Amino acid sequence: MRRSFAVAASVAAFAAVLVLPAAGLAQQGGVQLPGGGFKPPPAAPVKPYQTVAEKPPQPLNDPGFVAMRKQLADIAAKKDRAALAKLVVAQNFFWLQDKDLADPHKSGIDNLAKAIDLDSKDGSGWDTLAGYANEPTAAESEQQKGVFCAPADPTIDPAAFEALGKATGTDPSEWGYANKNEVEVHQTAKPNSPVIEKLGVFLVRVLPDTGQGGNPNDPLFLHIATPDGKTGYADAQLISPLGSDQMCYTKDASGWKIVGYLGGASQ
Repeated sequence: MRRSFAVAASVAAFAAVLVLPAAGLAQQGGVQLPGGGFKPPPAAPVKPYQTVAEKPPQPLNDPGFVAMRKQLADIAAKKDRAALAKLVVAQNFFWLQDKDLADPHKSGIDNLAKAIDLDSKDGSGWDTLAGYANEPTAAESEQQKGVFCAPADPTIDPAAFEALGKATGTDPSEWGYANKNEVEVHQTAKPNSPVIEKLGVFLVRVLPDTGQGGNPNDPLFLHIATPDGKTGYADAQLISPLGSDQMCYTKDASGWKIVGYLGGASQ
C-alpha cells in the first residue's frame, strides 16, 4: 500500500511506527491515563533541521508481480475471500510484530484475515488489501531471501537519521519523506493557497495535526515543518511515512503469492 496519509488507517499507522513503550514515554514526559491508556509527551518545538537525503523506493516491475497486483485489486473490489485464498500460501504464513503471531494450525488466508482485520464490518480490511494492490514498490527482505515486502522503504543513512532525531528532540515516528522532488508546501491546508516552499527529496518532519479544507473533495494536507524552521501544509499523497505495515510476497512455480505480513491489527 502506498503509504499515503490520505487514508485514515495510514495516518494511524504512521503515528504508531516505532513508538516507545509506556515506560520509555513516562521518562520523557508521557502521562499514564486511567484504564491503562497512555498519553504521549508533547511534540518537540519546531526548529530548523539539517536535511537528510533519501532515495525513494523503486517499483518492482516483474511482470508476474504486476499481474498479481491487478488480480488482487479485482479480488478486493469484489470482496472475494475464496479467490484471495488462492493467492495466499497455504502453510508457513508469517505475521510479525514483536513476535510471530501467525497460528500454525490455521491456513494462510485465516492468518492474513486476522492480520488486516479482513472481516471488519466497515470493510476497512478490504480497503487495506486494495491499497496493497495499488502499491508498485517492493524490496527483498534482508532476513528472508526470496521474500519481497511492500511498500519498500526509501534508502537513507541511518547514522544521519539518528543524529537528526537527537538534534530535533523528535521520535522516528515524526518523520516521513517526500516521494518526489519539489513537493509544494502551502501556507494553509488548501490546494489554492500560496506556495511558500518546495521540498527536495529528503526527510521531512510531520507535525501531529493535519488540515482539511472546507471542500471534502480537496486533498488531505499534512502540517509539516520545513528544514528552515517554517511550518506549512503539503498534500498527504506526496509525503510517505517511514516503516509502516508491509505485505510480503514470494514467487513459486505457480506465480506470486502472499506469504506474510509485518505489523497489522493490535493483539
